[in-house]
Amino acid sequence: MKQEQAEKVSFTPYQKFVITILALTQFTVVLDFMVMSPLGDMLMKQMNLTTTQFGISVAAYAVSAGISGLLTAGFADRYDRKKLLLFFYIGFILGTLFCGLSTNYQMLLAARIITGIFGGVIGSISMAIVADLFPIQQRGRVMGFMQMGFGASQVLGIPISLYLSNEWGWQSPFLMIVGMASIILAALVVKMQPITDHLDNKTENNAFTHLLNTIKNRNYRIGFLTTALLSLGGFMMMPWGSAFAINNLKITNEQLPILFMVAGVATLIIMPVIGKLSDSMSKFNIFTFASIWLMIVVVIYTNMTESPLWLVMILNVSMMIGIMGRMVPSMALVSALPEMHDRGAFMSINSSLQQIAGGIASAIGGMIVVQKTKLSPLEHYDILGYVVVFFAIACVFMLWRVSKVVKVK
Repeated sequence: MKQEQAEKVSFTPYQKFVITILALTQFTVVLDFMVMSPLGDMLMKQMNLTTTQFGISVAAYAVSAGISGLLTAGFADRYDRKKLLLFFYIGFILGTLFCGLSTNYQMLLAARIITGIFGGVIGSISMAIVADLFPIQQRGRVMGFMQMGFGASQVLGIPISLYLSNEWGWQSPFLMIVGMASIILAALVVKMQPITDHLDNKTENNAFTHLLNTIKNRNYRIGFLTTALLSLGGFMMMPWGSAFAINNLKITNEQLPILFMVAGVATLIIMPVIGKLSDSMSKFNIFTFASIWLMIVVVIYTNMTESPLWLVMILNVSMMIGIMGRMVPSMALVSALPEMHDRGAFMSINSSLQQIAGGIASAIGGMIVVQKTKLSPLEHYDILGYVVVFFAIACVFMLWRVSKVVKVK
């Protein structure tokens, strides 16, 4: 009965605006990060990068984002969340512009670090805003809609980015993101209201003390470890997606946008469904089922050789079902752990660990995967698949612990 009542909780017009604008900011930030994977094969060939160098360029964003999040965590609950979002989004736009103006590997690496410092914090601020404005009964649906930015980046962003890069060079997608983000920034400035309720619940005046007390909380640490393990498994395979598809599965550069688009359309369909299920069923049960599904698909996919496009598309869509089926319920559960006065710090630390763990995973993946020549197949990609399975099993146990803590609250 309680679950049925929760389903009837509807969104106000302003809540709908907040969901939309946060989803759009997520779209640009996710696209900025995600576009590195489909551009990977092009970047490695045009810049003469090794797999290790490319892995480091991906890791640079994630690690810098993680460090930035840790440094700002103590201050995250001391300011209007709107002002924080605007500050970091402006920095993200400038960093992305620098990426688009890069002419060599060193400039690109520096640009990715700058973009990571600002872009990596935006997700945690958005999560804190969601936790402030939406009750837990609505949060699954909100997470589902916000994560549609992930799917939209594949349906629209990545295919368009690949087209632009083929026409005008790999820098052009970053310039496109700058233009889009500037319009979103204007909407944030004009329409979003200040978010300051958390300022009435401050427990410490010292930012460092606030950060330390947040880390000391045992229940919060369970959420932090869960997020880190999710990222370690999730980032292990992603940077090498396009290189594996082109060099091992023999997908052409012309077919690559279609592959990402189909997976993205599937994600847009899956997200709202999983969001609704997460508000009406056990979030942990959904996560467990999705994890088992993902483990099976990953083992099959990472051991594939040259395959027809239709089969590769089916496997990609299947992986998206598993990835999104884990992401939505896990984020909703973890977001229920912190108290209001700790949400900003918690989300910042959580996002930082997510980014740092993802950066470590990308760097390790670059050391495991080997490509002997520019046109040779990737080797040891199957090993990455087995590592992902190991982390998926560990995550099921950790989210079970999170679900027990949330039930007690």
